Formats: sequence, structure tokens, C-alpha cells
Amino acid sequence: MSTSATSAKTPKGGPPKGGTPKRSVLDKVLNGIERAGNKLPHPVLLFVGLFLIVGTVSTVLAATGTTVTVPGEDKTLAVKGLFSGEGVRWLLENFIPNFTGFPSLGTVLLMMAAVGVAEKTGLLETAVRASIARAPKRLLPYLVAFVACQAHLMSDVAILVIPPLAALAFKNAGRNPIAGLMGGFACVCAGYAAGFSIGALDALYTGITQQAAAVVPGGESAPTHILINYFFTAAASCVLALIGGFLIARVLEPRLPQPDPNADDEAGADQEGEVGAGASSAYDADDARPSVTVTVTARQRKGLLRSGLAVLLYAAVVVTCWLLPGSPLRGEGGALVPSPVLNGIVPLLFVAFVLAGVVYGRTVGTLKRADDVPRMMAESITGMSGYIVLILVISQVIGVFDWSNVGTLLAVKGANLLESAGLTGFTGLVLFVLLVCVLNLFVTSGSALWSLVAPVFVPAFMLIGMEPAVTQAAFRIGDSATQMITPLNPYVFLMLTILRRYEPGAQLGTVLSRLSVFVVPFLIAWLAVLGLFYGLGLPLGPGADIQR
Repeated sequence: MSTSATSAKTPKGGPPKGGTPKRSVLDKVLNGIERAGNKLPHPVLLFVGLFLIVGTVSTVLAATGTTVTVPGEDKTLAVKGLFSGEGVRWLLENFIPNFTGFPSLGTVLLMMAAVGVAEKTGLLETAVRASIARAPKRLLPYLVAFVACQAHLMSDVAILVIPPLAALAFKNAGRNPIAGLMGGFACVCAGYAAGFSIGALDALYTGITQQAAAVVPGGESAPTHILINYFFTAAASCVLALIGGFLIARVLEPRLPQPDPNADDEAGADQEGEVGAGASSAYDADDARPSVTVTVTARQRKGLLRSGLAVLLYAAVVVTCWLLPGSPLRGEGGALVPSPVLNGIVPLLFVAFVLAGVVYGRTVGTLKRADDVPRMMAESITGMSGYIVLILVISQVIGVFDWSNVGTLLAVKGANLLESAGLTGFTGLVLFVLLVCVLNLFVTSGSALWSLVAPVFVPAFMLIGMEPAVTQAAFRIGDSATQMITPLNPYVFLMLTILRRYEPGAQLGTVLSRLSVFVVPFLIAWLAVLGLFYGLGLPLGPGADIQR
């Protein structure tokens, strides 16, 4: 994270009039959080250190003859030491299988390749613009919030596209563009783990959950497919959109200053010709000027219509084949859940995204040759190189947790601690959410944070009768609730840079104080939805119950 608070605090053209403002208590607290977070090593180095710690602890416990008995199991497991002859042999034989067999690796790369086609042909960006292009002025905040809460499909590109577009939409509607910018960013962050759509984030979380569940004997059979949180995230996105729209319109916007009348009017000027896909078309990094408009051409609308019809036809064929009696897409005994459709949802989604992107690209002219498709896929996967390196190390840590039985030991001890404290129900989940909220201020990578906490908390909650799906759902809440207010999030500084187009004197504290009004309401809304599912015993996704 190369961006610093210091570099972000001085607007172009020098400091604001009247000299450097005195730092508030909020600024001091946030700067302290930033300094503490900056002392954390790179996630790869963090997990290398964790690997050494787990290896050392396992060796010491093995030398002392430590054992663990899983509740409900007859056999006693002995802790095995990594730094022993047996451990070294295991590591040498399993280092590559640990990495290549990591569940989320192939899934994430496959989803990124497919979404990359839809993104780089311009489909996703145009879909966002079409959804807010002609929204009524009164409904605009709610529509922006709803679109933002579905945006995790676009991964980090959503943060680059939606807030600037929301600012332009507000400006064109005669509303304060600052409200669109700040509200759009807050809703993208809070809804990053929500929505009706399925993206690479779902695949990433599910892979880590699957590995963590395997720590408990018999955990391999627990539901850990990519849709285990789908019902929960879809419902949460609707609630978050309503609350987000209300906060933008009734809390944030009335308290905002009017934009600087000398702000660059070209920020809302129409761009000539077709707008390409990707972050570069949504944001000009040199002058912080949003470089797209909220208008959609007739050609782009035709592309959206054709791609939508193609996906609907494809979905109809898949569903029909799934529902046919005796279909090979049904599960054992003709069951719809579980079935090969759910287990194979990733390749089905891969085809859907590629199909939509190809139809759209051919219609608008952004896809001219057949070999453009593999090129777009390759470019999207190239951006995942850092993730691949991180998984290389994470897979070894989780592998050691599993093989050495240290993960099982921690899970049993953690479950006993929860039971002795009386935190075996929803209260325990709430405390877990709050813990993740705090950790998220320092470890902003969702995959890194989930990899840290999942091997302990997934099996711990399993041992007190909860399915992995509910622990993953609780993590989603904490991971999204505080993401928008941590100075370690580089996109916070991007928002500050764009904000200065409308408000040149804005500071880091300005951005964070405005975003902070969303944190508690969003957190309460997330927890309320989870509480509703928990209280009524509703499945969090297809075949994914809360209680074991």
C-alpha cells in the first residue's frame, strides 16, 4: 500500500487557504490506525511468519505428547510436529498438492477469466450506466445504493466505476454530486460481500471455508459450495440498498457543502464515441476527472438487450435440463439439492458470462475477432498474479493446520471456551463479527483475513453445532462493515482525490467522517438480516442450513 495519508492531504495547487488546518481528534486516531497498519508486513510475509509459528508450535506440542479428542469422536488425535522427520517428508510430498489442490484457486481464476470478457467488452460498465441513466431525481439515491450493493460482481473495478458515475448522475439530476460520490463508495464497500450476483469473491471465500471445515473430522461433507450464502447475501443487499439510499438522501446530502462553483465542469461532459470497458474508461488517474457519462447509446442498449436475451435463453435450457425427471443434472435419487448443477455452478456461470460478453462485444464492436476472447481472459488472469502468490503460502499454512492437528486442537479449545462463556448461539456470532470489524481496520485484504480466522473459527463453530455457511456469512458482515473507513484502504485516497474536484479543501478526515455515518446502520442491518435467518432457521443458501 504505497499511498500515504501525508501525500493525500495536500490538494493540488497547495494547501487550502488559511494555512494547514489543525488536525482533529478523528484525524489523529485515524493516522494512528494507519501507522499501526503500515507496520504489518505484506500478506505473503505475514503468512510465511504464521507458517513458521504453526510449525514451531506443532513441533513443541508433539514433543510434549499433546493429544486432542474431538467431541463425538471415539479416537484421540496426536499432534504431529512439522519440524520433524515425519513433518519434513510430509511437506516435501504435499507442497505442490497443497497449492494446486487449493479449492478456490481454479474457481477464482475461472471466474476472473469469464468476468474479464464481460468487463473488457464494456458490458458491465454499460449495465451500470444504463441502470442509473434516467432515474427519477427522488429515487436516484436508492437506485445508486442498489446498483452499488450488487457491484462485487465487478470486483475492485466497481469502486473505480460506480462512485464517479454516481457523482455525475447526481449532478445531472440537479443533486449534490458529493453525495453520489460518497454514497456510492460507501454502498460498494458495505455491499461488497452482498448481492444477487455471484463473483470471484464468493469462490475465494468458499475455497477457504472448505479447507477450514476439513480440519474437523467429517467436515468434508459439510455444504461448502459457492452458493452457501446466496439467500443471505441477496436478502441483505436489498436491505442495505434501502438503508443506503435513505442515508444518502436524508443524512449525508443535507449536511454536505455545495460543490465549488469553479470545479471542472468537464467532469460531467459527454464523451464522444463508444466508451470502452475497464477502470481506465471510468477514471482518469492523472487529473482525477471522471471521464464517462451516465448516458447509454442506442447501440449499447441493443448490446445489453441481446446479451440479456442470450443469457436468459441459456439459463432456461440449463434449468429445464435440471428439472427433467431422470436428468443427469439431478442428484442422488433424483434430488434437486444437492445436485451436479450446484456442484458445477462455476462452469455454468463461466459460460453465462462469456456468452453475455461475446454477444455484447460483437453487437457494439468492442469484440472484433475470435482471438480477442482468450486475450481478454488472459489479461484478467494476469491481474490475479498477486493472489496466486498469496494462495501459494496460504495453502501451506492451512495444510499444516490440518495435517498437524493443531487446527483441530485450537478448534476444540475455542469451542470449549465459547461454551463455557455461554456464547454458543447468535451472541457468539455477533462477537465474531465485531472481532472481524476490528481486524479489518488493519488487514484490508478479505482473502488474507478470512484465511487467518477461518481455520480456527469455522471448525470451532462447527463443534458447537453450526454449519460453515453461517461462520462465512458472519465474516462477510465484519469484512464489509468497516472497509470504507480504514486509512489502509487505498481506494479511500482515490475518493479523496476525486472529491477534491468538487471540494478542493477536503481532507482525509473529511472523507472518513462522511463515510462513518454509514458504518453503524449498515452493521446493524447486516446483523438484523443474519438474526432473522438464524431465528427462523432459514437456509443461508441452497442446501446450506445454519445448524448442523
